[in-house]
Formats: sequence, C-alpha cells, structure tokens
Amino acid sequence: MGGLSGQAAIAGIGATEFSKDSGRSELRLAAEAVSAAIADAGLTPADVDGLVTFTMDTNSEISVARAVGIPELTYFSRIHYGGGAACATVQQAAMAVATGVADVVVAYRAFNERSGLRFGQVNSAVANQENSSGTENAFSYPHGLSTPAAFVAMIAQRYMHDYGATSEDFGRIAVVDRKHAAVNPDAFFYEKPITLEDHQNSRYIAEPLHLLDCCQESDGGVALVIVSAERAKDLPHTPAVIAAAAAGSAADQFIMTSYYRDELASLPEMGLVGRQLWSQSGLGPADMDMAVLYDHFTPYTLLQLEELGFCGRGEAKDFVREPGALEVGGRLPLNTHGGQLGEAYIHGMNGIAEAVRQIRGTSVNQVDDAAKVVVTAGTGVPTSGLVLTA
Repeated sequence: MGGLSGQAAIAGIGATEFSKDSGRSELRLAAEAVSAAIADAGLTPADVDGLVTFTMDTNSEISVARAVGIPELTYFSRIHYGGGAACATVQQAAMAVATGVADVVVAYRAFNERSGLRFGQVNSAVANQENSSGTENAFSYPHGLSTPAAFVAMIAQRYMHDYGATSEDFGRIAVVDRKHAAVNPDAFFYEKPITLEDHQNSRYIAEPLHLLDCCQESDGGVALVIVSAERAKDLPHTPAVIAAAAAGSAADQFIMTSYYRDELASLPEMGLVGRQLWSQSGLGPADMDMAVLYDHFTPYTLLQLEELGFCGRGEAKDFVREPGALEVGGRLPLNTHGGQLGEAYIHGMNGIAEAVRQIRGTSVNQVDDAAKVVVTAGTGVPTSGLVLTA
C-alpha cells in the first residue's frame, strides 16, 4: 500500500432522476446532480474548488460552476475514452485532493443519451472526424461494424468459441441486474424483473447479443464529491475511502474493440487496472464484499470477472452458473443497484454512487457489513477502476 491509497474519500453523491426523456438541458442535469452531491456532503458550492468530467460531457466546468454557484476553481480536468473514464474521474479528483491542488472536487457526468445523441446508433460522423479516432473508426465503419453492440459481438463470438460460454451465460448477468433493479425505486426498470427465458426470447441486436444483453439508453446526471480522508470524517456520511484508483490502456488498444491482438477474447486493459488496484490497496479479489462491474454489454462482465482475478480464464461461465452467486448473500453480489442494464446508463457513474451507498449501509440491496467494494469503468476502451473501503 502507499501512494494515493487512503488519502481521499467520496463524501457526497447526487443524481437526477433517470428517464428516457428528461425534458431539460444537459447543463441543467449536471447542475442538479452537482448541487445534490454538494448538499449530500454537507458542504456549500463555495467550498468546491475543483471539477472533473469526461471529454464527452457537453457541460464545461465553468458553465457548471456558474450554474451551481461555485465562485472559484483551482482545478479542472477531463478524461477521454467514453465510459472508460468513470473511475478515472475519481482518480483525478483524489490526486488533486491528495496533493493539495484542491480541497473539494466534484466529478460529474450528465447527458440526454436517450432523448438526444444516442451512443448505440450508427453515427457516421465518428468515422469522418479529422483526427486519429476518425482514422481508426474508418477501418470498421464502412464494413458495417458501426455500433458498440456490433464491436462487442465480435469479441463475444470469439469468447464463446474459445471457452464454451453460451448466450444463457451472458443472460444470467442481465437477469441478476434486473432482479436488483426491480426493488430499486430509482431504477428505470423498477418492479420489472426478467427471466432467462425473457432474455433468450429478446430480439438479436448483433448476434450473439440479444436486446437484453445491451445496456439502456438514459437521460440523467450523477455527481460525486471527493475530499481528503481526514476531512471526510467530519462530514455527515460514512466516507467511502479510496483505497485504490487506477487507469489503464493495454498493448494494441484500438477504439472499442482491439481487433489486432493475438488473443481477441480478452480485456487486458482491465487486467492492468486490476493489478494496480490490488497492489495499491493491499487487497485481493477474495477480500471484496461485492462488485460493481461495468455492464454496457453482458459478455464484457464475464471477461471482467476473469481479468480481475475472481476466476481463471474461461471460468466465468462456471462462476455465473452457480445459483445465487451474484445475488445479495452470494459469493460476489453484483451491481446491487441494477447496473446499467437495470437502473440507468450514466456512463458508469451511477455504479460508483451505489458502491458509496453500500459502504454507507444505505443500498436498497444492502450487502451485510459491506466494507470493501471494487468498481470498474467501461471496457473495450482504455478503462479505470476503484477499490472503496469503509
């Protein structure tokens, strides 16, 4: 242990409602979430001196500061690579706090991703950008590989071929997420559980991915307040101490699917993040009381179990087949808020908020004595992760 470990904590969480049509601007969503998080932390906008978000967020730090009433900023930062940025925003905030660059940093993400720009749709402009990302996308878009689901389907097919996993194994992730969402009043799919049969009967989006293998498209915002671990002790809620925060990009990384690697059915960037998390925190997979794993597509959740060391390569299918393994009381309770499949898709920020609730003991699907939680960000792209402890 050492370095950043234990120096900062998440002391406040805030969110808008999650919907398919918010009826208001993305800036307003951001301001609502940030204001709620600051209030939850027992602070005022005048206490905040840092803001961190995603490069994909449309809300500039100065616009959010004006809207919320934050007078001065000494730190502002943005992280690239879509959903892979989620935990890295907290890492950036924690580094700023730990080094004294800022005292109170809010990480936020807000968008109208269902009523506005939908990430899951074909967007030819992505391949026409005059930058390196446009060049990379231009290799796949003309051939019909032009949606995230299509990218992931390539890996999923190979994973099934290499390791004998089935569509039903992927479906088990969707079923447990929806089971947890069904008792979460804030989840879009509140009171709407599904069965494995429902999953299998849902239409194909990009074979082998069914509709219910794919996360939602959501409108909403989430914000997190990060302060020093020492200061957090004096604030209203039990702090979620940042025992580890890591980011990673692996060899031959290439947009959302790295087609040119020798082993296609892997996520080595998550393995890299995992090794850092365990090294920084002094903990390991067996120490985790639960996990919040980024579930934009169900196959990548299985691969994450392997990359993080919860099971060996190709063994996630057996892990998820174990009855109740991913439920509260099971071997590794997963996505107790419902995940992005069940609660909302807010680029993984809502999953970090759920980890904080588990540490506080306020989750709707509370894991007994939850004191150590691993959280991951978007996979396929360069990614990030956290270990939060009580």
